[in-house]
Amino acid sequence: MLFRNRFLFLLALAALLAFLSLSLQFLHLIPVNPVRGDGLNPKSRKRIMPDLLTEPSAIDPVYEARVYCNIPSIAERSMEGHAPHYFKLVSVQVLIRHGDRYPLYAIPKTKRPDIDCMLVPSRKPSHPQLEAFIKYMSKGSAAQMDGSLSSLPHFPSHSLCEMGELTQTGVVQHLRNGQLLRDIYINKHKLLPGDWTAKQLYLETTGKSRTLQSALALLYTFLPDFDWKKINMRHQWSTIFCSGSCDCPMRNHYLEEEQRRQYSLRVKNNDLERIYVDMAKIVGIPTRQLRASNPIDSLLCYFCHNVSFPCTKAGCIGMEHFKVIKRHQLEDERERQEKKFYFLYALLATHPLLNQTVNRLQRIAEGKKEEVFVLYSAHDVTLSPVLSALGITEARFPRFAARLVFELWQDGKRPKEHFIRILYNGADVTFQTSFCKDHYKRSNKPMCPLEKFVNFVKRDMFLIFNSTSYYEACHRKAL
Repeated sequence: MLFRNRFLFLLALAALLAFLSLSLQFLHLIPVNPVRGDGLNPKSRKRIMPDLLTEPSAIDPVYEARVYCNIPSIAERSMEGHAPHYFKLVSVQVLIRHGDRYPLYAIPKTKRPDIDCMLVPSRKPSHPQLEAFIKYMSKGSAAQMDGSLSSLPHFPSHSLCEMGELTQTGVVQHLRNGQLLRDIYINKHKLLPGDWTAKQLYLETTGKSRTLQSALALLYTFLPDFDWKKINMRHQWSTIFCSGSCDCPMRNHYLEEEQRRQYSLRVKNNDLERIYVDMAKIVGIPTRQLRASNPIDSLLCYFCHNVSFPCTKAGCIGMEHFKVIKRHQLEDERERQEKKFYFLYALLATHPLLNQTVNRLQRIAEGKKEEVFVLYSAHDVTLSPVLSALGITEARFPRFAARLVFELWQDGKRPKEHFIRILYNGADVTFQTSFCKDHYKRSNKPMCPLEKFVNFVKRDMFLIFNSTSYYEACHRKAL
């Protein structure tokens, strides 16, 4: 009897302790380290790639490369179309970089990345409208295409990508861009009516298939009803969109100075030189030839498409090679901001495009109803100087499918007053610009007066050159 009572007492005590333990864990008074399904303790498990939602505190070349790839995955957060309720959106101008592409250069004596440029809706990444896009683009078109644009294919279609060809990832990136902008500008703000006309659009692209195809992908998901007969695509021969104002000797001078700066930084980087020597031995070519092949362009393709870096009998190019080259690229971008050669080049290189933008915004502010939506489909060498010229120094180098948006708003309480917002990849950078960075301190409106942008383009861009016009700045060296 005594033994039975003692057993019951111990059993009750054990039950009480178990209850207390669970209660303390529930109240988080005792730390709990659950074991995952893979058998790893979460504290000991290493993250192979960083979470894109959490930026590293120091320069991380792998993280920055992932941002540059811009792989379609999570829904993007965007600040486009945000304004006080009494403001009316009257115009949107968009400058995009083409989507993900195959490399422009190949690393000598290595196998090219095995990337399929056929569009296959069942293959990731994909988009709900990819199949319809393929069918529509396959029908031919009644679109008006300037010059050589009419001979370019409307979508990529090679089982092994050609050099510089847009990939399926690149198409999907711009289908997503178009859908995002449609939800904001068409569905919410009614920028274009259902019966829109060709005169309400202005479309321009360089003569590369990747820029034309990127523009078509964005327009297909953006427009209320994509109609070939209303598409008038203009051809821009210059990657800086200088049109008829390309004669600028001082622009070329500052570009040459910038290239000298780049060379000086590269030859000082001993780690970079060591990596180039090692890679040259692996592929069996002189170091100078390897540098000339611009290996980072090809390596980024391997990285973005999760394909192993190339190997030869002498060894493999690895992640350490990639990280050193990418880190140097990031350091180069940082020094470029500190030195002024690129900034001076950018002011002169982008003035023709920004002047077109300002003139169009002024016409619309005066009541014109034409060209209310503008799309320029371009390259990294187009967007990068525009960002620099505007003074947006904190912006990352343009990723694949980057977008820069100029919004024009009319004040509903004072209809003659117009304001702009500038957004880069969905982030509002209006008050990072050199001409409006202090305005928000004196105004309760989250926008920049249009006249500030106009004065910057028409006058202030030339002050640093001690000039009063674009022509004068192009032909007289700054003091």
